[in-house]
Amino acid sequence: MRVFNIVFTLLVATVLFSCSSSDSDKKEQIDNLEVSTLPEFSASEETKAITVIANLYWYTENNTDWITLTPTNGITSGTINVSVLANVSNAKRTGVITVFGGDISKKITITQAARVENNGSLDANATPSDNFDLTTWNLSIPEDKGSGTATTITVSEINSNYENSKYFYTATDGGMVFKCPVEGFKTSANTSYTRVELREMLRGTNTSIDTKGVNKNNWVLGAASTQDKNAAAGYDGEMSATLAVNYVTTTGSSNQVGRVIIGQIHANDDEPIRLYYRKLKDNTLGSIYYAHEPTDGNGDEQWYDMIGSRSSSAANPTDGIALNEKFSYNIKVIGNTLTVTISREGKADVIKTVDMTNSGFDVSGQYMYFKAGVYNQNNSGDADDYAQATFYKLKKSHTTN
Repeated sequence: MRVFNIVFTLLVATVLFSCSSSDSDKKEQIDNLEVSTLPEFSASEETKAITVIANLYWYTENNTDWITLTPTNGITSGTINVSVLANVSNAKRTGVITVFGGDISKKITITQAARVENNGSLDANATPSDNFDLTTWNLSIPEDKGSGTATTITVSEINSNYENSKYFYTATDGGMVFKCPVEGFKTSANTSYTRVELREMLRGTNTSIDTKGVNKNNWVLGAASTQDKNAAAGYDGEMSATLAVNYVTTTGSSNQVGRVIIGQIHANDDEPIRLYYRKLKDNTLGSIYYAHEPTDGNGDEQWYDMIGSRSSSAANPTDGIALNEKFSYNIKVIGNTLTVTISREGKADVIKTVDMTNSGFDVSGQYMYFKAGVYNQNNSGDADDYAQATFYKLKKSHTTN
């Protein structure tokens, strides 16, 4: 019996020693998740990296539409690329992202500087969006976006120091250059001509708002219904520009050569105004005229000569505008009244008004947006022939509720 007790005691001791020895070799893992902070982003589109130190699976949460995270999760230490869209507001903005791992969460505040307001001076070394307020414009260029139609440079992209040496860039005097060749991709199958042209986008970078419709991206006439005026971003409008047309096409059919649209109001399917500059090959001076296109069922297109004539065989206009000569236009809509003014230094303004009461633009569902730049009106010339204009001022406004 005594021998049995001794053996039993030895067995128990062995087991206990073995268990305690095994347990002591096991070390309990302590979850670890650390993330770095970020300095303030500039107002431009930009990417910075966050460092993640972790020994566990982690994932992110981001409820801010102007911030993008790549990657959004991981299983060990790594980096998260934080990309921000251009801030087109004059106010600094802040967003918060969160990294989760196990029972740990880390919040990182993302701050982006406000857009710097230009003081009105033009800098030859700056990009167009630095010299001009392009916070509510996008841009069309005649390059294939991959589907056989022209490429759109978004509001965010154009305000991230966008330039293109072929189509859209800053001139040596600081002006904003629009250059558009005859050959290139069009914005849609229904469009016959190429363009390098700005399109008003009152939604700014808020892409949750549709580009079309009576909504916060577009405006309506002051003569529209109260319901439409409340639904739109504003009503009535005024756009002013100072520019010089540098070059027009010299090849192609006689009814197209030398003509270019430099400003528009576009509606659903029609244009309350298309403002033209045209200089014929044998003339030293160019003409200014515009078209008013009522909606379907409300009459034919109307044409208004302002300086010179739109005729394809017009004589040199005695008071015309030469290439590279600066002039200004103002397009203004109040209610159903459209007024167009052409101004030149040392000369009397030329003003023409159209009553749009019977043009169909004040009915429910009709919406408007401004366009400015170069809309080449020649598709019959040599492929590399082109139209070019340089803008020195571009401003617009609307009445808001």
